[in-house]
Amino acid sequence: MNEVVKDYYGKVLQNSSDLKTDACCTSSGVPGYLKKAMSNVHDEVSARYYGCGLVMPEAIQGTRILDLGSGSGRDCYLLAQLVGEKGYVVGVDMTEEQLAVANRHLEWHQKKFAYAKSNVEFRQGYIEKLDELDLADESFDIIVSNCVINLCQDKESVLKQAYRLLKPGGELYFSDVYCDRRVDAELLADPVLYGECLSGALYWNDFHNLARKAGFLDPRLVEDRPLAIEHEDIAQRIGHIRFFSATYRLFKLAGLETHCEDYGQAVIYRGGITHNEKRFVLDQHHQIQQGKMFPVCGNTYRMLKESRFARYFEFYGDTSTHYGIFDDCGTLMPFSSSTANTGSDTSSSGCC
Repeated sequence: MNEVVKDYYGKVLQNSSDLKTDACCTSSGVPGYLKKAMSNVHDEVSARYYGCGLVMPEAIQGTRILDLGSGSGRDCYLLAQLVGEKGYVVGVDMTEEQLAVANRHLEWHQKKFAYAKSNVEFRQGYIEKLDELDLADESFDIIVSNCVINLCQDKESVLKQAYRLLKPGGELYFSDVYCDRRVDAELLADPVLYGECLSGALYWNDFHNLARKAGFLDPRLVEDRPLAIEHEDIAQRIGHIRFFSATYRLFKLAGLETHCEDYGQAVIYRGGITHNEKRFVLDQHHQIQQGKMFPVCGNTYRMLKESRFARYFEFYGDTSTHYGIFDDCGTLMPFSSSTANTGSDTSSSGCC
């Protein structure tokens, strides 16, 4: 299947308009600062972009980032601006044609960003086999990926390799395509459905289990949207399955619990994260206003205290007293688009 994907993204697709669905297209609502950064990316690089989300995590100045399935390099060149000249971005992709586009414009972007030297590099390889690319254990602060893991046959290996390469307290922050049930084998073998990021999508609960097996014990959903399948032939074959584009963050923290346990802990966001001065969004359940006491579970407390976010928060409480589990910490399908939207403001609610 790797050869099918390489051919689809290297030869069949020439730009994003060739796609038959919106699975590999970022939705609208791009923040102003990212629009400005996008304007600094070469037109050829942008034209060969096939991502499904915005993999631009917060507080990344000076960090070292790995992009899995970097394609033409658009996200790498966006991240290169956000990490700054002292940060560094490594992109990995298996498709020669995509890498040729990315490498062709290294010097162009260096001059555009006014950096003394490039802070981006690209390597050819398979993201299931990162151990073959001479990348040191615990050498990255953050790993990102944009609509690529669904194209891999050995998704478990990708997650395990990501865990190995992350520093303690680091995170895998990525967008991908998920579905509400397991895809039938005959659909999985269809090269168009696979290349369009549909048939290779993981059933969401299988993903959660694989993530925990790899060491990411508490996957956190940041945002999601339902995918439209408007191509009639594709809809007839796979339209009985609901698909979602979703962004998750997975922290490398040993000993996290499987559910949101209440120890009476809380945090206050001091502010200070660029472009998130008044509110920090950890995930869909944790939209934390600046200056307001916010109850959190033990896992959330650790995600904030044992990561790059610690200096932006005040922390209260410990784990000496257990008060049970937080309400609504269940196992229903996590995507908000799959249930009725109440329109309620979750910015003042507690954990989960």
